[in-house]
Amino acid sequence: MTKSALDKTAFNSGKMFSRPTPAKKDVESPATLRQNTSMATLSLTDEQVVELVKQLPPQSKQRVLADLTAERDPWWQSAALDGEKDMRRLAATRGLDWDTMTEAQRETFVDDILHES
Repeated sequence: MTKSALDKTAFNSGKMFSRPTPAKKDVESPATLRQNTSMATLSLTDEQVVELVKQLPPQSKQRVLADLTAERDPWWQSAALDGEKDMRRLAATRGLDWDTMTEAQRETFVDDILHES
């Protein structure tokens, strides 16, 4: 078979533009497709989701990041408020008022707590 005939055969069979198959990795659980009454659900591992997101165009990646950040923000704000309440309580047990402390005093206080034995 000539080179051009081989090229046509490869093109017609779809092999000319196919990507090499990556080596299989151990996955936590195989992907499964379940039929729900309203929508099909595809179960993927975290790795598979990350790989899919990496294939998105830049604008879509930014959308994913924005959605994830918006989801995280309420949790972060709640954790920060809880942490500040804990600092006020700890300061009060040591005779200090967290709200009247300067930033430098707060940093020293936290540093002292972190390095206690």
